Amino acid sequence: MFYIFLADGFEEIEALCPYDLILRAGIPVKTVSINETTLVTGTHGIKMHADITLAEMEEDFDGIMLPGGLPGADNLNACEKVQACLKKASSEGKLISAICAAPYVLGQAGLLEGKKATCFPGFEDRMTGAVHCTDKVVTDANIITAKGMGAAFEFGIEIIKYYKGQAFAEEIAAKTQN
Repeated sequence: MFYIFLADGFEEIEALCPYDLILRAGIPVKTVSINETTLVTGTHGIKMHADITLAEMEEDFDGIMLPGGLPGADNLNACEKVQACLKKASSEGKLISAICAAPYVLGQAGLLEGKKATCFPGFEDRMTGAVHCTDKVVTDANIITAKGMGAAFEFGIEIIKYYKGQAFAEEIAAKTQN
């Protein structure tokens, strides 16, 4: 299962665009509220119900994604269970992905040391240990980062590419752009 963590203040497009693409690709995915209930409010006031809460998560997962937005990224950074999942994913070589402000959470967790990464402009100094790149989407081993809302589509396609290969990712991209 691929988990997308949602905290109050998440950037809606950065969460839902990749989520939609991942679903279309047939990759098992669930949104996870870090709140006590499934109700999560995005940075622009859009309310949604996540599929599950942190308490309902399975311990065995294939990868995780952190959408950006503020204070969403700060709320993810402050969540001990999210931090534990990041460390578990890192130690097991599972996919870790973050977009916009959220790559700073990876840096604060010590996961970007010597890794190429990108983020929303202004968060570069918070990506501790990262080799900052200005590309829209950057993949370094098992870590995928993206710049922001304008890169949400490419970010989702890159996650699909990680799991299902370049040709399949291109097929999904072509089907969704027509």
